[in-house]
Amino acid sequence: MGAIRFETVSKQFPGMPRPAVDSCSFDVEEGSLVVLLGPSGCGKTTLLKMVNRLVEPTEGTIYLADTDIRQMNVNTLRRHIGYVIQQTGLFPHMTVAENVSVVPRLLGWDRERTRERVDELLDLVELPSAEYRDRYPSQMSGGQQQRVGVARALAGDPQVILMDEPFGAIDAITRAGLQNELVMLQRQVRKTILFVTHDVEEALYLADKIVVMRKGQVVQYDTPFRILTQPADNFVAELVGADDMVRHLSLIRVEAVMTAMPAHDLPAGQPVVSGTDHLRHALSLLLRSGASALTVTENGQAVGVLTLDHIRHSTGQASA
Repeated sequence: MGAIRFETVSKQFPGMPRPAVDSCSFDVEEGSLVVLLGPSGCGKTTLLKMVNRLVEPTEGTIYLADTDIRQMNVNTLRRHIGYVIQQTGLFPHMTVAENVSVVPRLLGWDRERTRERVDELLDLVELPSAEYRDRYPSQMSGGQQQRVGVARALAGDPQVILMDEPFGAIDAITRAGLQNELVMLQRQVRKTILFVTHDVEEALYLADKIVVMRKGQVVQYDTPFRILTQPADNFVAELVGADDMVRHLSLIRVEAVMTAMPAHDLPAGQPVVSGTDHLRHALSLLLRSGASALTVTENGQAVGVLTLDHIRHSTGQASA
């Protein structure tokens, strides 16, 4: 249900000299987090809004699990797609619990099921239900409000979530925390997420794959690692700072370059690093410990190994 396919999708707004979106084609795998990245005016938000039909394409087709979304009732479609925007969009006169329960009520869930879902989701986004369910948005910080927005997007258990610059209005420290929480949350719930940003570092950290856009067109669609190490052209290279090797180490996650390996094949006693840690942290740990390799873990389980050669190759350097 969560796979999305764009086939030569275009949007021409009346009176504009060129299409806002111009013949975009790519597939979003079910359960992946795909970031739409590019400068202001490149068409990324327009493309996002076409998925839940807030904007209708001029040409082309968008498929949700092989169904043309134009063949679906628009209200039914939107109730089954979570949507998170920069301004949170919370209803100020509603409590946190009432905000999160909007979609379950529209879906006809009974009161007990809705209450259980609200409590489950508030705990999931680290806003303990007993403390936060009866608060109003005005009684919460921007970061807390955005967590409620994420909980509301998840409430109806949608397979697809659209996120339009969701952390753009939040201070840098809170934003980094929310980014990390989104990575952790996605590991648990495995939704198909389309995420719009113009922040390169946010895109490189969050994404399974990135759609780089320019003037309404897809310039490159690839993993963060390949976009950093094999940019399609000078525009992409300059956008992501592809020649800044130190920056690479701060942006590439360990899991992107490690060698996956069963736990029973890994040597005992190696220092441990998380797959979501950056390579810069891993390099520091290698140098500090003097170890030849690190054991990579996910949810407390060993899943692979990272060596100095992995890090060298990630920056395009030849191994020693």
